[in-house]
Amino acid sequence: MKQQTTILALMAMVALTGCKEKKQTQDIIAPRVEVAKPSGPVRMQPYSDQRDVQWLGKTYRVEINRTASDSLPMVKDETGQKFVDNRITLVVRRADGSVAIQKTFTKATFEGYIDAHYRTAGILEGFVFDEADDQQLEFAASVCLPQTDEYIPLEVKIDNFGNVRIERDSQMDTNGDEESEV
Repeated sequence: MKQQTTILALMAMVALTGCKEKKQTQDIIAPRVEVAKPSGPVRMQPYSDQRDVQWLGKTYRVEINRTASDSLPMVKDETGQKFVDNRITLVVRRADGSVAIQKTFTKATFEGYIDAHYRTAGILEGFVFDEADDQQLEFAASVCLPQTDEYIPLEVKIDNFGNVRIERDSQMDTNGDEESEV
Protein backbone atom coordinates (compact mmCIF):
# COMPACT_ATOMS: atom_id res chain seq x y z
CA MET A 1 0.00 0.00 0.00
CA LYS A 2 2.86 2.29 0.80
CA GLN A 3 4.18 1.75 -2.71
CA GLN A 4 0.79 2.65 -4.24
CA THR A 5 0.62 5.84 -2.17
CA THR A 6 4.08 6.86 -3.30
CA ILE A 7 3.22 6.21 -6.95
CA LEU A 8 -0.05 8.18 -6.64
CA ALA A 9 1.77 11.06 -4.97
CA LEU A 10 4.39 11.13 -7.74
CA MET A 11 1.70 11.05 -10.42
CA ALA A 12 -0.14 13.91 -8.75
CA MET A 13 3.05 15.97 -8.59
CA VAL A 14 3.79 15.30 -12.26
CA ALA A 15 0.23 16.22 -13.20
CA LEU A 16 0.35 19.42 -11.18
CA THR A 17 3.77 20.36 -12.48
CA GLY A 18 2.82 19.64 -16.12
CA CYS A 19 -0.27 21.85 -15.98
CA LYS A 20 1.42 24.69 -14.22
CA GLU A 21 1.29 27.95 -16.22
CA LYS A 22 4.72 29.26 -17.21
CA LYS A 23 5.59 32.68 -15.92
CA GLN A 24 5.87 35.24 -18.73
CA THR A 25 8.92 37.47 -18.58
CA GLN A 26 9.93 40.57 -20.48
CA ASP A 27 13.43 39.20 -21.00
CA ILE A 28 14.54 39.36 -24.63
CA ILE A 29 17.05 36.76 -25.70
CA ALA A 30 18.17 38.69 -28.81
CA PRO A 31 18.52 42.47 -28.77
CA ARG A 32 15.91 44.43 -30.69
CA VAL A 33 17.15 45.98 -33.88
CA GLU A 34 16.22 49.62 -34.10
CA VAL A 35 15.53 50.67 -37.68
CA ALA A 36 16.78 54.16 -38.37
CA LYS A 37 13.95 56.52 -39.09
CA PRO A 38 14.27 58.40 -42.36
CA SER A 39 15.66 61.89 -42.09
CA GLY A 40 14.57 64.84 -44.19
CA PRO A 41 14.80 64.60 -47.98
CA VAL A 42 18.31 63.98 -49.34
CA ARG A 43 19.48 66.18 -52.19
CA MET A 44 22.56 65.86 -54.37
CA GLN A 45 25.05 68.71 -54.45
CA PRO A 46 24.76 71.13 -57.35
CA TYR A 47 27.17 70.43 -60.18
CA SER A 48 28.46 72.57 -63.00
CA ASP A 49 30.82 71.80 -65.89
CA GLN A 50 31.94 74.09 -68.71
CA ARG A 51 34.22 73.22 -71.58
CA ASP A 52 35.09 74.44 -75.04
CA VAL A 53 34.57 71.93 -77.84
CA GLN A 54 35.32 71.97 -81.54
CA TRP A 55 32.15 71.28 -83.50
CA LEU A 56 31.10 72.07 -87.05
CA GLY A 57 34.46 73.79 -87.64
CA LYS A 58 33.95 76.27 -84.81
CA THR A 59 34.49 76.52 -81.05
CA TYR A 60 31.41 76.14 -78.83
CA ARG A 61 31.11 76.35 -75.07
CA VAL A 62 29.18 73.44 -73.52
CA GLU A 63 27.71 74.21 -70.09
CA ILE A 64 26.04 71.54 -67.95
CA ASN A 65 24.34 72.38 -64.63
CA ARG A 66 22.66 69.94 -62.25
CA THR A 67 20.42 71.18 -59.45
CA ALA A 68 18.08 69.41 -57.05
CA SER A 69 14.53 70.47 -57.88
CA ASP A 70 11.80 70.70 -55.25
CA SER A 71 9.23 71.08 -58.04
CA LEU A 72 9.84 67.49 -59.23
CA PRO A 73 8.24 64.49 -57.48
CA MET A 74 10.42 63.03 -54.74
CA VAL A 75 11.33 59.35 -54.67
CA LYS A 76 11.62 56.98 -51.70
CA ASP A 77 13.90 54.03 -51.09
CA GLU A 78 12.87 50.82 -49.31
CA THR A 79 13.42 52.41 -45.87
CA GLY A 80 11.14 55.34 -46.66
CA GLN A 81 14.01 57.81 -47.07
CA LYS A 82 13.01 60.59 -49.48
CA PHE A 83 15.28 61.91 -52.23
CA VAL A 84 14.92 65.11 -54.26
CA ASP A 85 15.18 64.51 -58.01
CA ASN A 86 17.43 66.61 -60.24
CA ARG A 87 17.02 68.93 -63.18
CA ILE A 88 19.90 69.22 -65.66
CA THR A 89 20.29 72.22 -67.94
CA LEU A 90 22.47 72.08 -71.05
CA VAL A 91 23.50 75.28 -72.82
CA VAL A 92 25.66 75.31 -75.95
CA ARG A 93 27.04 78.79 -76.70
CA ARG A 94 28.64 80.14 -79.85
CA ALA A 95 32.00 81.93 -79.67
CA ASP A 96 30.19 85.28 -79.36
CA GLY A 97 28.32 84.02 -76.26
CA SER A 98 24.93 83.69 -77.95
CA VAL A 99 22.93 80.54 -77.21
CA ALA A 100 22.92 77.94 -79.99
CA ILE A 101 21.11 75.19 -78.04
CA GLN A 102 19.42 75.19 -74.66
CA LYS A 103 17.71 72.10 -73.20
CA THR A 104 16.48 71.07 -69.78
CA PHE A 105 16.36 67.39 -68.83
CA THR A 106 14.50 65.62 -66.02
CA LYS A 107 13.90 61.94 -65.34
CA ALA A 108 10.65 62.30 -67.32
CA THR A 109 12.75 63.02 -70.43
CA PHE A 110 14.05 59.44 -70.22
CA GLU A 111 10.82 57.62 -69.21
CA GLY A 112 10.68 55.64 -72.45
CA TYR A 113 14.16 54.25 -71.83
CA ILE A 114 13.93 53.17 -68.18
CA ASP A 115 11.84 50.47 -66.48
CA ALA A 116 8.98 51.01 -64.02
CA HIS A 117 11.20 50.55 -60.96
CA TYR A 118 13.57 53.33 -62.05
CA ARG A 119 10.60 55.55 -62.96
CA THR A 120 9.32 55.39 -59.37
CA ALA A 121 12.52 54.92 -57.32
CA GLY A 122 15.24 56.48 -59.49
CA ILE A 123 16.58 60.00 -59.92
CA LEU A 124 18.38 61.72 -62.78
CA GLU A 125 21.93 61.65 -61.53
CA GLY A 126 24.43 62.35 -64.27
CA PHE A 127 24.87 64.13 -67.56
CA VAL A 128 28.34 64.55 -69.09
CA PHE A 129 29.80 65.62 -72.41
CA ASP A 130 31.21 62.68 -74.38
CA GLU A 131 32.27 63.89 -77.83
CA ALA A 132 31.47 66.06 -80.83
CA ASP A 133 31.41 64.64 -84.33
CA ASP A 134 30.50 66.16 -87.69
CA GLN A 135 26.79 65.73 -87.10
CA GLN A 136 26.07 65.97 -83.39
CA LEU A 137 27.14 66.51 -79.81
CA GLU A 138 27.10 63.33 -77.73
CA PHE A 139 26.46 63.08 -74.00
CA ALA A 140 26.18 60.29 -71.45
CA ALA A 141 23.33 60.43 -68.93
CA SER A 142 22.25 58.18 -66.07
CA VAL A 143 19.15 57.51 -64.01
CA CYS A 144 20.15 55.84 -60.74
CA LEU A 145 18.71 54.37 -57.59
CA PRO A 146 19.85 56.96 -55.01
CA GLN A 147 22.92 56.20 -52.92
CA THR A 148 23.63 52.96 -54.81
CA ASP A 149 25.82 51.93 -57.72
CA GLU A 150 22.76 50.82 -59.69
CA TYR A 151 21.91 52.96 -62.71
CA ILE A 152 20.72 52.89 -66.29
CA PRO A 153 23.24 54.39 -68.73
CA LEU A 154 21.82 56.50 -71.56
CA GLU A 155 23.20 58.21 -74.68
CA VAL A 156 21.93 61.65 -75.63
CA LYS A 157 22.74 63.01 -79.09
CA ILE A 158 21.88 66.54 -80.16
CA ASP A 159 22.24 67.85 -83.70
CA ASN A 160 22.92 71.45 -84.74
CA PHE A 161 19.17 72.11 -85.02
CA GLY A 162 18.64 71.13 -81.37
CA ASN A 163 16.96 67.80 -82.17
CA VAL A 164 17.50 65.28 -79.38
CA ARG A 165 17.91 61.53 -79.84
CA ILE A 166 18.09 59.26 -76.79
CA GLU A 167 19.16 55.62 -76.62
CA ARG A 168 19.92 53.20 -73.85
CA ASP A 169 23.68 52.78 -73.72
CA SER A 170 24.66 49.17 -74.23
CA GLN A 171 28.32 49.77 -73.37
CA MET A 172 29.31 50.91 -69.91
CA ASP A 173 32.15 53.46 -69.91
CA THR A 174 34.69 52.19 -67.41
CA ASN A 175 37.50 54.50 -68.55
CA GLY A 176 35.54 57.75 -68.24
CA ASP A 177 37.07 61.12 -67.46
CA GLU A 178 36.37 61.37 -63.73
CA GLU A 179 36.75 65.16 -63.75
CA SER A 180 33.81 65.53 -66.13
CA GLU A 181 31.42 63.12 -64.45
CA VAL A 182 28.33 64.54 -62.76
